Amino acid sequence: MKRSVMTPTGAVTLTQEGGALVALEWGGGYCDESDVLIRAERQIAEYFAGARPVFDLPLVVRGSQFQQDVCAVMATIPFGETLTYGDIARRLGAPAQAVGQACGGNPIPLIIPCHRVLGARGLGGFSGGVGVDTKVWLLKHEGAGGLLI
Repeated sequence: MKRSVMTPTGAVTLTQEGGALVALEWGGGYCDESDVLIRAERQIAEYFAGARPVFDLPLVVRGSQFQQDVCAVMATIPFGETLTYGDIARRLGAPAQAVGQACGGNPIPLIIPCHRVLGARGLGGFSGGVGVDTKVWLLKHEGAGGLLI
């Protein structure tokens, strides 16, 4: 099941399988309804309204164990805070480049906040929305914009 919702960063489509969200992609055109999809839509609206710093949704990260581990660490980064790829790499005992690739492969961006992961000397990439501009918008929205100056 898929449901699209409008956000300040463009339309996003949520994908639900088996009672959990498995994907969030920028783009629209879907209108399925389920309890999980409606709850996700409401929580995304609350996030963009500044009223929800933490998402509380059932998630399933499909991918390798490493992908799941990186997503689990990203999910712990608090609203308005950031980590570097190197920070996550040290926690997991893995190369920073592998962490960067796993961040880029995050199947549920925004809800699993890969936008809160920065490079050691810059923003790093972002695969959602219009790329780095979307990452910058999200960080500013969360009050982490001072890191960008």
